[in-house]
Amino acid sequence: MTGAGKVVLVTGASSGIGEATALRLAADGHRVVLGARRTGRLETLVAKITADGGTASSRRLDVTDAADVHDFVAAARERHGRVDVLVNNAGIMPLSPLAALRVGEWDRMIDVNVRGVLHGIAAALPVMHDQGEGHVVNIASVGAYEVVPTASVYCATKFAVRAISEGLRQESAGGIRVSLVSPGVTESELADSISDPRAREDMKTYRSVAIPASAIADAIAYAVSQPAEVDVNEIVVRPAASAQ
Repeated sequence: MTGAGKVVLVTGASSGIGEATALRLAADGHRVVLGARRTGRLETLVAKITADGGTASSRRLDVTDAADVHDFVAAARERHGRVDVLVNNAGIMPLSPLAALRVGEWDRMIDVNVRGVLHGIAAALPVMHDQGEGHVVNIASVGAYEVVPTASVYCATKFAVRAISEGLRQESAGGIRVSLVSPGVTESELADSISDPRAREDMKTYRSVAIPASAIADAIAYAVSQPAEVDVNEIVVRPAASAQ
């Protein structure tokens, strides 16, 4: 399927890049199915999209639960008859030095940022294979290409998303497309999860040049809008004022 009118699933859709992506793709005429844990925010977003003439629905989603992700995709397929695009956007970023030994935060990042992406792929790929076409869009980070202090584990998860995306692309020649979108510093709630005092202070300076989440949504919309024979593999979007 090409052009507008695709069925697009977005994880982590209650704020930031996920919310902006839902708004942009719905405005482009796609039917968006939104997942996140904060159902109140999802309901507000669905109401806004619907009031603006778009088509949207939502479901509570925990990407760390493989069965929950499977049910999310299955419900979208039952409602719309197909799943054209999955945007694996859910992610967290509790930065800290390795010496702080915040093992629980490391585990949570791995669960959300890596397992969450794999759960999405595991749920959507069989549907896309049945259809003979589909598009997986994974949201990584400039941290998928470089490592900075306090971000070792976060960057490791994003390097993993980049590797998973490339592997899926190579294995999916034909009707299934794979795009990796890697934002630089972007306005979002990601920094709210940082509990380490030093990392929180460093992030304030880093985020002073943040670009709006809509800039990333525009990149996702570009990848999604391409004709079936065009596969946009990687997009890196940074603030013009930032070297990272």
